[in-house]
Amino acid sequence: MLRSILALALLTCAIPAMASSFAGTTGGASSAGSSASSNSSSGKDKVVLQARDDAASFVASEGRIRGAQLEAAMRHLREHNADARRASDMQLAQAILAL
Repeated sequence: MLRSILALALLTCAIPAMASSFAGTTGGASSAGSSASSNSSSGKDKVVLQARDDAASFVASEGRIRGAQLEAAMRHLREHNADARRASDMQLAQAILAL
């Protein structure tokens, strides 16, 4: 149940970031390049999306590898979501990967 709530909360946080990333793309341009250079109001939500590689490393290493982007995303989520405050680091990392 908690995982479902976290996934929904993360997805809700990420939707504005995904929308702004795709809005800035043109044919052949990548959304990663557009989102990396963009400094819009959804920039904090992009922190969560950009932490996917770090989250994958964290999960694969059973919590031994803690990247800076993952740390920033977890901090952001816990500041803005009560369910995230109650979740373990592993649960948050898995939820980030589920996006």
